[in-house]
Amino acid sequence: MAELPPVDQVSFQDIAHLSYLKVVSLVPDILPKHGPLMIWANNLFNTPSFHLLIEVVLAVLVLRLLFAPKYNPAKQRERLTKKEEEELLAEWVPEPLTPKVVAGNDGDGTVPVVEGVVGTHVTVAGKDYVNLASLNFLSLSGNGDLNKSAVKCIQKYGVGACGPRGFYGTIDVHVQLEERLAEFLRTEEAIIYSYGFSTIASAIPAYSKRADVLFVDEGISFATQRGVVASRSVVRRFKHNDMDDLERLLLEQQMQDTRDPSKAAVSRRFIVVEGLYANHGDICPLKQLVALKWKYKVRLIVEESMSFGVLGKTGRGVTEHCGVATKDVDIIAASMSNALGSIGGFCAGSTFVMDHQRLSGQGYCFSASLPPMLAAAAVTALDLIDRSPKLVASVQQNGALFHGALAAALAGCTTFRLEGDAKSPLLHVKLARSTDSLDEDRALLGRVEQAARADGVMLCRARYIHDEELYGAQPSIRLAVGADHSAAELKSAAATIGKACKAVKA
Repeated sequence: MAELPPVDQVSFQDIAHLSYLKVVSLVPDILPKHGPLMIWANNLFNTPSFHLLIEVVLAVLVLRLLFAPKYNPAKQRERLTKKEEEELLAEWVPEPLTPKVVAGNDGDGTVPVVEGVVGTHVTVAGKDYVNLASLNFLSLSGNGDLNKSAVKCIQKYGVGACGPRGFYGTIDVHVQLEERLAEFLRTEEAIIYSYGFSTIASAIPAYSKRADVLFVDEGISFATQRGVVASRSVVRRFKHNDMDDLERLLLEQQMQDTRDPSKAAVSRRFIVVEGLYANHGDICPLKQLVALKWKYKVRLIVEESMSFGVLGKTGRGVTEHCGVATKDVDIIAASMSNALGSIGGFCAGSTFVMDHQRLSGQGYCFSASLPPMLAAAAVTALDLIDRSPKLVASVQQNGALFHGALAAALAGCTTFRLEGDAKSPLLHVKLARSTDSLDEDRALLGRVEQAARADGVMLCRARYIHDEELYGAQPSIRLAVGADHSAAELKSAAATIGKACKAVKA
C-alpha cells in the first residue's frame, strides 16, 4: 500500500477523490458501476474546485431570481393624504407652451401688414417704403401677364384641385408646367410640388435612407435641414463652402468602405448643397463639387430656391452660372415662390430619378396638388424669362450695384459686416462680433431695422427656429434686390442702412 502524503500537503482535490472512492465502495452491487449516475458522480468529483464554486454561485443567483418577491411600485409608494395632494396641486406651475417674448425680438407680434401688391415698393399702415425684404427677385409678383394667366385659369379650372396628384389631382396645366420646367433647365423630366418648403424636405428622404451617408454643407437652410433629418441617414457635415474639408470626409468614407465592402455595397452617398445659400448669400463652387462627385462616386443634390431664375446668363441657375451641365447634378430642387412670383416647388433631373418621387416623395403623394392658377402663372413666368433676358440681367446688375454701395456705406463700421457674393441679389448684414447673447444680438439688429424703416426702407430680420436649427444660423438682416429697383433707390437705401448700422453700438 502506497504511503499517504503528509497532512500539510493534502489538497482539496485529494480529499474529494478519497471521499469519492469511499462512496463508491459503499454503493450496493445492484447499482451499475458504469451507469449514468456513476459517470456523473465521477465527473463531479474530478471537476476543478473553482469550476464547482462558479456553478454553485450561478445556481444560487438563478434560484434567487425565480423566487424573489416581485417589485410592486404601488406597495412601495406612500399614499398621500387628501390635504397633501391639494397642497402639491396648489404649488404646481405648468411650463409655458411658448417661450417668453422679448420686446424687439423675433416673433414679438410686430409683423408689418402689407396693403396691396408686394413689389419694389410696399405700403404698410398707409406709408410707402422701398422694399428690400421680399424675395421677389425678378419683380414678377403682381406682373400683368401672370395675373391674366391666373384669371383665365380660374375661369376654366376653378381655384383648387382638391386632391393629391395620384388621386384625380393632376390637371393638364400641371403636366404642362413640368414639361416647361424640364425644357427650361434642359433636363429629362421635372416634377412639381404644392409647397416650396416641402420640395427639398421630401426629395432628400425619398432617396437617402437609414445607413446611407449625407455629406452636408453646414450653411444649408432650414428646409434642406428638415429633409436631412427626415432621411434618418448618417450625416457628415463639412465647413461652409470648404471643399478641402469635404474631400477629407469623402476620403475617410472611402477608406471606411474599403474596410467594410459588404456594407458599402448596399449604402449610398450624397452631397447636399445649395446653389445660392439663403443663410449666407454666397454661391457654391459647383465645378469643384462635380469633380469630387465623380472622383469619389457619390450623388449630388443642389437646392436652388435662391439661385433659380437669378444666376446664369439666362436665369437657369447655378449650373449655368458655373458652366456645369445639368446632367452632372443628380437632383435640382427649387421653390417657385421667389423668382417666378408663384407658389410651389419642383425637382428636375433624369426620368429615372424623377419618377421615383411620384411614389416616394411625401409632399407629392400626400398633399393636394398645386392650384391650377399658380401653375399657369409659373408657366407664364418661364415664358417671360425666355422672352425678356433683360429681367435676369437687371437683377444681376442691381445686385452688384447694391453690394458695392452697401459695402461702401458700411466702411468703417465696427459693429456690423456685410455677407454675400458680389453677384448675388441676396445679401446679409450680420454682427461683426456676437455679444454672446442671442437676444442681445437680435435686439441690435432690430434697432437697425427700425431705424431704416423710419427713413422709408423696409428691411427684414431673418427668422430662425434656433432650437431646431442643426448648425446654429447667425442672426442677420436679410436684404433682397429686385429687377425693377432703380439705381437711385438702391444707392439711397444703401446709405440709409449704413447710417442706421453706424448709429447702433454694441
